[in-house]
Amino acid sequence: MPLVNVNGISVNYEIHGKGEPLVLIGGLGTDISVYRKMISHLSQKFMIMAFDNRGAGFSDKPDIPYTIEMMADDTAALMSAAGIERANILGTSLGGRIAMALALRHPGRVKKLILVSTFASQPDKKLPKSYHAIKLATGWVSVFRKKTQPYYAFMRQLEASRGFVCAARLGEISAPTLILHGTKDSIAPFKLAEEMHSGITDSKLVSFNGGHAFPLMHGESFIKEVETFLSGT
Repeated sequence: MPLVNVNGISVNYEIHGKGEPLVLIGGLGTDISVYRKMISHLSQKFMIMAFDNRGAGFSDKPDIPYTIEMMADDTAALMSAAGIERANILGTSLGGRIAMALALRHPGRVKKLILVSTFASQPDKKLPKSYHAIKLATGWVSVFRKKTQPYYAFMRQLEASRGFVCAARLGEISAPTLILHGTKDSIAPFKLAEEMHSGITDSKLVSFNGGHAFPLMHGESFIKEVETFLSGT
């Protein structure tokens, strides 16, 4: 469980496997433990760097306003600290929004971009205000998490997401992009995936019959799409 000081905070990260680097950016209210199965599969072909976003897991949780841009800068600084100049980036939900900000703010860091269950515009329907209802709705929370996230830190992450819109700048993303999205996603409606696909010139959209947490239900086909895209086959 290495910890490194980046961008004014201590960040918990792990590196698994060998090969071309792939950075995983987790979603709202999650930590590395939620993505164990994904890491296990992908680390057989790639060097995976996974980490806890600010406000989650074993990373610092300052009770200050967060922004998606700030969290993208955290990611870029962590990559530098780990000696990773450029990598493929996979972001899930909130992590997908951080990944888009990373591609816009630090384009030289991003080789290929994978956006999972995420969005560039704010959904018409906001998430419920209840802390527990939001966690249930996102579908990513695991009873196997090693560290419980404080309420204030969850809300800091949520407020960051609610304050971020980059739809007008999607055309600036130059990295080849794979968009993976569930057709029944109630958090990020499928039309928002179509918006990203239309806005990002070099992008491919693959749909799955599922909701926001579809990779948990379609793990094998999800991993296959990621590996095929990254290998260029």
